[in-house]
Amino acid sequence: MYAIVDIAGQQFKVAKDQYLFVHRLQGDEGASIEFDKVLLAENEGNFKLGADLGGAKVSAKILSHVKGDKVLIFKKKRRKGYKKKNGHRQQFTKIEITGITL
Repeated sequence: MYAIVDIAGQQFKVAKDQYLFVHRLQGDEGASIEFDKVLLAENEGNFKLGADLGGAKVSAKILSHVKGDKVLIFKKKRRKGYKKKNGHRQQFTKIEITGITL
């Protein structure tokens, strides 16, 4: 059984007991959250989408809040003496999918 769910503006294919890194979510570590924007669900070869998924939910548990790898941004204009270096680390939340309810 799996589902395609919209989490923080991105679509993920999820299954039970799966770990995901998603954009930073509100909530403390150990808290349970539910996502009700289920776009598609598959159960033993039967697919449901759209209006068939009236009360479908995906429940998850927040494991930790982490930072991604550093991304360096470097700008340069040749022969002008212009150099600019900047960096960024994206904030992520590690979640575990605990169940899919159709």
